Amino acid sequence: MKNSMTLKGLFTCSEKIWNIQQGIYSAALFLHEEYHAKVTCCSAGDSGQDVQGTSVVANLPVLMRQNPAETLRRVLPKIREVLHVAGVEMQLTAAVSFLTVLQDESVSIHTYSHSFLHIILQNLEHRDAGVSNAWLETLLAVIEALPKETIRHEILNPLVSKAQISQTLQSRLVSCKIMGKLANKFESHIVKREILPLVKSLCQDVEYEVRTCMCRQLEPIAQGIGTELTKTVVLPELVELARDEGSSVRLAAFETLVNLLDMFDSDDRRQTVLPLVKSFCEKSFKADESILVSLSFHLGKLCNGLYGIFTPEQHLRFLEFYKKLCTLGLQQENGHNDNQLQLQTLEQEKKYISVRKNCAYNFPAMIVFVDPKNFHLELYSIFFCLCHDPEVPVRYTMAISFYEVAKLLNSGVYTIQKELVTLLQDESLEVLDALVGHLPEILELMINGGENSGSESKLLSIPDLIPALTTAEQRAATSLKWRTHEKLLQKYACLPQIISSDQIYYRFLHRMLTIILTNNVLPVQKAAARTLCVYLRYNRKQEQRHEVIQKLIEQLGQGKSYWNRLRFLDTCEFIMELFSKSFFCKYFFLPVLELTHDPVANVRIKLCYLLPKVKSTLKIPTDKHLLQQLELCIRKLLCQEKDKDVLTIVKRTVLELDRMDISLDAEQLEKEKQQNEGRSANVNDKIFEKKRRDNKTSSVLVKSMTLSSSGSSSGTSTGKEDKKSKLVRSQSFSTQALHPKYSNIDKCSNKSSATGYTSSLSGMGKGCMLSFSDDSFRTRSTGNSGNATFSSSSSLIASHNSFNSTDQKNNGNKESQSRKMSIKNRKSNS
Repeated sequence: MKNSMTLKGLFTCSEKIWNIQQGIYSAALFLHEEYHAKVTCCSAGDSGQDVQGTSVVANLPVLMRQNPAETLRRVLPKIREVLHVAGVEMQLTAAVSFLTVLQDESVSIHTYSHSFLHIILQNLEHRDAGVSNAWLETLLAVIEALPKETIRHEILNPLVSKAQISQTLQSRLVSCKIMGKLANKFESHIVKREILPLVKSLCQDVEYEVRTCMCRQLEPIAQGIGTELTKTVVLPELVELARDEGSSVRLAAFETLVNLLDMFDSDDRRQTVLPLVKSFCEKSFKADESILVSLSFHLGKLCNGLYGIFTPEQHLRFLEFYKKLCTLGLQQENGHNDNQLQLQTLEQEKKYISVRKNCAYNFPAMIVFVDPKNFHLELYSIFFCLCHDPEVPVRYTMAISFYEVAKLLNSGVYTIQKELVTLLQDESLEVLDALVGHLPEILELMINGGENSGSESKLLSIPDLIPALTTAEQRAATSLKWRTHEKLLQKYACLPQIISSDQIYYRFLHRMLTIILTNNVLPVQKAAARTLCVYLRYNRKQEQRHEVIQKLIEQLGQGKSYWNRLRFLDTCEFIMELFSKSFFCKYFFLPVLELTHDPVANVRIKLCYLLPKVKSTLKIPTDKHLLQQLELCIRKLLCQEKDKDVLTIVKRTVLELDRMDISLDAEQLEKEKQQNEGRSANVNDKIFEKKRRDNKTSSVLVKSMTLSSSGSSSGTSTGKEDKKSKLVRSQSFSTQALHPKYSNIDKCSNKSSATGYTSSLSGMGKGCMLSFSDDSFRTRSTGNSGNATFSSSSSLIASHNSFNSTDQKNNGNKESQSRKMSIKNRKSNS
């Protein structure tokens, strides 16, 4: 049998190998046929087999994972032939497949460079720009993994000829991007000797596209060669390109200059960079509006980067320039349009909106630039304008950066509370969604006031905050953007830290209950339920608490709609998460168990999934009656459930409950232990006192009987006394012989009690299959938590103690009987 199984496995394995080989052969054969069809039909256009050929190329990574050697031998050469005449789709697919093979590491990097690198390099200069860029991205990823020697011989050496002015435009553009990548792969002296001459040549290329492309590669080249070479080689080239006749070249030079600002020392910044930046700013409004958008985007970084070399006059000039950009395209400060200005074109309007949006993005950086202490004097008016900008993208950006502004202002955060209300009441839900993301943190900063604890009164002095919050929620509720509504409700859980309990109760809590009852979106209902539980958690007024609990039970737990009853179970789950176990057991345990009789199967199924969490809230012996109710409900479900799906989940839940341990109420157990110890101590003292008295009486009796027997001369009386003394001894022995007997009875009672729980469950009605093992009552001590758990052995403590007390009572009765008999004998002797 074993040999046959082995043979079967070998046959299956060989069959799989055969299938793989056949697949490789079929792919190679198809590509070979397609190549010849392509060569024959290339004048007539693309072949109908392009789709199938593209599919084969797309499956190249799969073939490489299954059998790399055969794929490299039979499939890859055919792909190489087909790519010469392939269309754009197959070229793009091949570039992606080659990159995937590299990332999968199906072959070693040496094998990859030997087999794939030449194909990549051949297709770099494809006539289609998209295809060329796709192969270039693959090559740049390959360069990261290739060893230096391979890069030097296969890429760098051919690059010298490819970058010459005599080559095509596409070839020179590709050379620019490759050099930016190679600068980080070699030592600085190699870069200086072999790469930088090519860089200078391409920076002075006759085509502005090449100059622009090379200018954007100066940043990675500068990072690769270090500060000294950047200062002597890269910076002069940037200065020259910044004065180029092409606007795209000047824009690239400006952005590269800003990004390399940290690499220049203070002298270079003061003597070279600052004059260039001032020139850009002056020309941007007059003759070079193309740079205006980029300038507004980088202005914050530029101002803070040059902060140390600004004179007070220059500092003020750049600040005024920023203010001018913030209102670009809007009405003049006097509120009237300038009639001398021509009507702006649509393109200009879009450009101006982008500029103001960039100004909003840079607003936190400008606060740092002017110092937060000067915010109200220097920037508050601009902040007000940006928050009230007529365009949504500008207000959206301000809403995103509002939290950063609040953090920077620290104790002066109260100055922007009105703008917070404005953005909360914004007509665009996009703005509201952007603001709500950090709403709890913003409100916390405002009530704490940064380091100023006295700002809480300033927050409470704004009467519009609570109406703005309620309006924002209602507007989100009436929209179709339920994710924004869900997010808002989740963030509103922070309100107990912000406003009073009464304000939450009258303005927000009942609204959450209404959302649970009326909204049709499940995530929104759950968010409202959790937030309501948080509000209930922080409400300390018992009347309000009881009212909300009653409404939850009546309107959700006992609601007519099964959907509401499902939400009641969700709410109970949040209550178990946020409240104490005793709170849940007191108010919600029994209402949850009532849903075992629910007529809707989905409700019963959800309840079954929740039962393990419900059981985990119990503590023994405090909640012993609730545990009995839980077991009773499970019995009913097992015996009476008719739905197959519900019954399956019930059985699964029973097994899970069976494995669970119940927490012990340590304090209650300690009290009971002390009471039991005190009771047993009193009983033992009484038994000891009785035994002492009985022993004393027995000794007196024996003495008197001895005296009377010695004084007697009658043989008959002697026989009677002997009989009486034997009777006394037998009675005293019988009191001692009772204890072993009762100890055996005690053992029997323990054994019967230990099996009673299982037998009571196994003896239920017909078809009732409940299997609770004693694990659910097992005593364990966990070293981490230190909490003990209740077990079957500990459940027998009470019965065992009660039996011991009965045993002691029986012993006491026997001793009292023997004492009475001794007294009677004594009287008869006398």
